[in-house]
Amino acid sequence: MALDTEKIIADLKEASILELNDLVKAIEEEFGVSAAAPVAVAGAAGGDAAAEKSEFDVELTDAGSAKVKVIKVVKDITGLGLKDAKGLVDGAPSVIKEGVAKEEAEEIQAKLEEVGAKITLK
Repeated sequence: MALDTEKIIADLKEASILELNDLVKAIEEEFGVSAAAPVAVAGAAGGDAAAEKSEFDVELTDAGSAKVKVIKVVKDITGLGLKDAKGLVDGAPSVIKEGVAKEEAEEIQAKLEEVGAKITLK
């Protein structure tokens, strides 16, 4: 059985963020691997100075008691449809935005915490 790479790519393009997230988790569990990018530890040649992190992932760790408000904010932030935004909130902990600048990550964190969500910046 040969893989039809073009069909797989076409299917992935049509998938929602939530479906892709579920696929990654299933692959990680099935094959015992991690999809996380390897992180190199950077340091100065003779000192303790490390480069400041410039990109952050915003993770929703808990939706809190006002889940509907959190879903609306997640929908606005991500541009996802209502169903996909609800899926992210229901699936907490889940990453809402990846690789965003510090200022944007803090802004997203503030918006979500304002409606009662708990957020972690990674």
